[in-house]
Amino acid sequence: MPKKLTEAEMPAADYAFYGLVWAGTTMTDRVDKALVRAHDLPVSWFEVMLWLASSHEPVPASVLGNSTLLSRSQVSRVVDALQSRGLVTRTPSARDARSVEVSLTPAGRTLFTEADATRREALAPVFTDLLDADDLEALGTVWRKLKAAKDTAQGGSAPGRTRP
Repeated sequence: MPKKLTEAEMPAADYAFYGLVWAGTTMTDRVDKALVRAHDLPVSWFEVMLWLASSHEPVPASVLGNSTLLSRSQVSRVVDALQSRGLVTRTPSARDARSVEVSLTPAGRTLFTEADATRREALAPVFTDLLDADDLEALGTVWRKLKAAKDTAQGGSAPGRTRP
């Protein structure tokens, strides 16, 4: 049986890339399972709710499409599902008649608060309990560099994520 490559046998960039992919996949799966089990809330729904909860006013649907890791069509399906559960509302935009804005309902805010606690509990033993403030800052620095390069490649700073 062939052996696994060790860190020393891989170029540093390949090992770092694999580590990012592994960590993202592993943590997303862990959070998804915890959210579905506790709240019947897939992680993709939680992500949309996270962006809505972070805003004090309704968010244009197009901004959600640019902010999340989901495609615009996925965002639309998630918003439909959240609306059918009474967790979000859609309203015509006062600024752009062609656009709709999305906001959490009171029930949506309550569920988000509960789900966010579940997310933090699920991540603690494999993330926040293991990393110190310097580790978290280093990860934030790496993320900001990668995000800035993506935005620059797209022709300027795109609206969207301002924090992980």
